[in-house]
Amino acid sequence: MTNPTRHPWPGYPHPTTTSDTNSMEQLLIHCATAIDGNDATLAQQILWVLNNIAPPDGDSTQRLTSAFLRALISRASRLNILSSSSSSLAVTTTHRFPILDLASFIDLTPWHRFGFSASNAAILDAVQTYPVVHVLDLSITRCMQIPTLIDAFASRAEGPPYLKLTILEPLLEAPPAIELSYEELGLRLVSFARSRNVAMEFRVVPSSPSDGFVSLIEHMQQQQRLQSESEALVVNCQMMLHYVAEGEGHGHSSSSLSSLRSDFLKSMRRLEPTLVTLVDEDADFTSDGLIGRLRAAFNYLWIPYDAVDTFLPRGSERRRWYEAEIGWRVENVVAQEGVGRVERLESRGRWAQRMRAAGFKAVGFGEEAVAEVRGLLEEHAAGWGLKKEEEDQLLLTWKGHNAVFATVWVPS
Repeated sequence: MTNPTRHPWPGYPHPTTTSDTNSMEQLLIHCATAIDGNDATLAQQILWVLNNIAPPDGDSTQRLTSAFLRALISRASRLNILSSSSSSLAVTTTHRFPILDLASFIDLTPWHRFGFSASNAAILDAVQTYPVVHVLDLSITRCMQIPTLIDAFASRAEGPPYLKLTILEPLLEAPPAIELSYEELGLRLVSFARSRNVAMEFRVVPSSPSDGFVSLIEHMQQQQRLQSESEALVVNCQMMLHYVAEGEGHGHSSSSLSSLRSDFLKSMRRLEPTLVTLVDEDADFTSDGLIGRLRAAFNYLWIPYDAVDTFLPRGSERRRWYEAEIGWRVENVVAQEGVGRVERLESRGRWAQRMRAAGFKAVGFGEEAVAEVRGLLEEHAAGWGLKKEEEDQLLLTWKGHNAVFATVWVPS
């Protein structure tokens, strides 16, 4: 990074401590404004300051800021505001996991396990009388939830159901990534189910979130025609639906409820599912403006950076993998536009609005589900908590701040 051509400017914030979060955020916003205003000199000055006060191996606020610094460099490079030599600082490489390593990696925090636990309990309750259960698994974690669901089916009082599992090959290079092909993953899951005396079918449907998973819907419509009355269809949505493209320019207006995202939910409703689980992160990254997205992401993604200090030592390989995944997301939110920007989180309130508009009604989690989630959280650091909100939504919290929500829906 080149040295600034003039001294730091008056009136701009300078962190008074290594973890002055507000000042860090303000510097990032000033930098983003300079980049989008094509002011290369000012942008490089602020990037130089950020590079000096936010080392990638510092405290959680510094590491968070460093991820945003790299994302801003990437954006500036895409807009030809910075030289290519500076853009090399922005490269984020995510890890490709062997399948067992991914399973143990996901077990490090309740970030995903919270949704797995709550959803599995709701699924078991909803399908207890069905001899055949078809699970459409829309998940970013490459079926990591399914072994525990198979185990639960295996111990069902009335005997295990015949399990059909359809998963999505999302045609999307979002972390976490695995070394295994989906076909090999399916063979392992079927073998595991057999070891638990659960008969199982496995199907993979390539489909893209950029068109609202059209090929997946078409496949499920064909399956629906073959479905018997004794078969339950469960649609298990685990942090995948926010990748469904949202129309550019909608912003926060009510017209955005008529969108590719809502069209997908209506198509899902026409499949007459027995149950839909919807788990996602409780934040809003949908602003068309860079500053709005940057603020939202900075004030939400501090949670995983702060939490990692409690379970992975500084300098460890796993910690680098963990933070590289968050860095990928920061880069996507800040540096990408158009179809390349896939990290478009919406708040739980907005998802609830969409689900009701599509013809679903919320149902509550049973006491057993809540007890299971509480038991899960006891295995992790004391900062994790559970809240139960309106419409019986469950919320995973970190130090009192909302992180992930879990909801359950049935056709209304």
